[in-house]
Amino acid sequence: MRNCLLFIFYLLYYLPAVAQPGVKDNLVFDSMAKRWDEAIPLGNGWLGALIWQKENKVRISLDRVDLWDDRPMPEIEKLRFKWVVAQVRKGQYDTVQKIGDEPYEKYPAPTKIPGAAIEFDLNKFGKVVSNELDIKTALCTIHFENGVIFNNYIHATNQVGYFNFENCTEAIIPVIKIPSYHSVKKGISGNSVEGQGLQKLGYKAGNIERGKNFLRYHQPTWKNNYYELLVQWIKKGNKIMGQWTITQNKRAILPAINFTLKEPAGWNTHIAWWKNYWSRSAVSIPDTLLAKQYYLEMYKFGCVARSNTPPISLQAIWTADNGNLPPWKGDLHHDLNTELSYWPGYTGNHLDLTASFTNWLWKVKPENERWTKQYFGTDGLNVPGVTTISGKPMGGWIQYSMSPTTAAWLAQHFYWQWKYSMNKKFLEQRCRPYFDAVEKYLSKIRITDTVSGQYHLPLSSSPEYNDNSIQAWFPNFTNYDLSLIKNLNREYSDILSKVPYGNPEKIVENSKLYPPLDTNQTGLTIAPNQNLDQSHRHHAHLMAVYPMELPDVTNGTDKSIMDKSLRWLEQKGTREWCGYSFSWAACLYAKAKDGDNAAKMLRIFVSNFVSSNSFHLNGDQRGGQYSNFTYRPFTLEGNFAFAQGIHEMLIQSNNGYIEIFPAIPAQWKNVSFQTLRTEGAFLVSAVKENGNIMEVKIIADEGGVVYLKLPFKSFYIDGNKKKYSLNGNVLEVKMAKSETILVKNGFE
Repeated sequence: MRNCLLFIFYLLYYLPAVAQPGVKDNLVFDSMAKRWDEAIPLGNGWLGALIWQKENKVRISLDRVDLWDDRPMPEIEKLRFKWVVAQVRKGQYDTVQKIGDEPYEKYPAPTKIPGAAIEFDLNKFGKVVSNELDIKTALCTIHFENGVIFNNYIHATNQVGYFNFENCTEAIIPVIKIPSYHSVKKGISGNSVEGQGLQKLGYKAGNIERGKNFLRYHQPTWKNNYYELLVQWIKKGNKIMGQWTITQNKRAILPAINFTLKEPAGWNTHIAWWKNYWSRSAVSIPDTLLAKQYYLEMYKFGCVARSNTPPISLQAIWTADNGNLPPWKGDLHHDLNTELSYWPGYTGNHLDLTASFTNWLWKVKPENERWTKQYFGTDGLNVPGVTTISGKPMGGWIQYSMSPTTAAWLAQHFYWQWKYSMNKKFLEQRCRPYFDAVEKYLSKIRITDTVSGQYHLPLSSSPEYNDNSIQAWFPNFTNYDLSLIKNLNREYSDILSKVPYGNPEKIVENSKLYPPLDTNQTGLTIAPNQNLDQSHRHHAHLMAVYPMELPDVTNGTDKSIMDKSLRWLEQKGTREWCGYSFSWAACLYAKAKDGDNAAKMLRIFVSNFVSSNSFHLNGDQRGGQYSNFTYRPFTLEGNFAFAQGIHEMLIQSNNGYIEIFPAIPAQWKNVSFQTLRTEGAFLVSAVKENGNIMEVKIIADEGGVVYLKLPFKSFYIDGNKKKYSLNGNVLEVKMAKSETILVKNGFE
């Protein structure tokens, strides 16, 4: 296999290739990590692996995305929104907390669960000489001082992981290490961040079947569910080749290993998938720290999503391997985490992967509608802010885990999936119906004020502001809830203007009955009479700026509000921020056209909140230099929001036109990107050399009128006599499907 891998390696690196990360972007170490959250990560959306050293063993922690204990959360079905409203008004919120929040901390499930691990005895190999992850091919290669080479990868599209040893004279037998589900120990009773011990789940003991060159682990889980891990290997000469898979509720099966091949069957299709993935887009920025982290983020994005997988949960396919449940039970948080995790996929030109989110949301829509009827007492669609893999509510701080506006944020991803693809079928069959259902629910839950005639909610909140206290509920609209609804109406109006029998005028009229966003000398507030009074990790009050993009930065009043908001954010400081707060802040600064501060936020994120393997660890890993949070629960949303921060600095398209390099630092003189995707389904490439933007290349994926804010004083369309028009400094060109134009600097 090694020769084949090296041959392909040279082909990919030395043949002309657009949009490929380089060797400099790989993870390279001279040892193996001693912690699971610093391990080499591999994945394909379904299966995940973490390669590290535990004691004197090479350990491969194995996971599967749908390994879930999906039992019902005790007592959660008792909650009713009208009762919550009444309890808040009576000042008796402890009764709500007992049902809505305490079970989340008390009970170990529902939860994401880990798979198992494979271990090999390090005494067989000696010291590690090098340990490298080639992110271009998703291959991990470890060299040992005795000459043994250990290769690992997970096939990009098949649910199989592969390993092999080269130059190995001894028989190397893998050992399965099963999670501590069944033990005489009681297991720790940590909180939802630390994770309770796996023994708390109460599973029966799993069993391992041993045969000639195979191991099968069968683990019963909740009720009649189970999963299996199958490992096979074969030795021939000085080589050992192995493979593994994990299945959920079905017997694990693998094909026989064909050692007559130079590589496992499927290596070529694996390498082809990753080559195609990296060819979709590329960026080149002069800040090497940010550039490397960007490609590591996009590598991880390619590891955790496929169109047919469940969505990206807190840790996705890399569940904690420490004997405990994962932080926050590895669940699906829709008050920030899932949304941020998909941000880079749209501009990054990976709509096949972002489709996993909307496909799953559509799949669980009936369950969400059932819950909406039960909890809110209305028809239509809302979604619990914290859910299991099947879309069921898990509770927690119910201001957010059962927020009245979660579906409005999730709907934005249907809008983006359409807007970036211009797929008419998706618009009519998925996007419009989803918005229909959300608007139907909102029309029934909102209340009309008898004095002002304006709409409001019975209760409103702003994620995690005042945590889980009764003060976390507001009688008037928070800017979080209001931004979500205003954006939903704006996008819904756009949708209805593009479909048969749409009535956007009605939505526009309804929108006028919502109050304006609350602002004062601090910019955007939390809510009326509530400023951002202290440093706070969740930038919910700035949702209007990003990702909803409601203010127009070219409008003087809007720009003033944005600037005041960011100055006030700076004044409150970052002491209560988590890592994702910095990534999100970078996007906020980019929307305000402040490239210097956007880059600063991203640099702090990489320097202080990222593990050696690129994982976002939430807390400040430099002893609290920027944040009071110094813990290390691993979650993914900060990683992917980082990548989107880079995108927002390079290109924006939300104001009705494409803007090139809208927020790059002044010192970035040489910058370029290739085939980043914009709204309207245009693929855009641009080059800036020595401080001058040289050219902009646009490909119309679906055709239509492209609007480009000219990034230079004079221009010409190279090799094309296309008709165009100018509206101020915005170039308008009608393009056919698959047509390409090249707009070049006229240097006049």
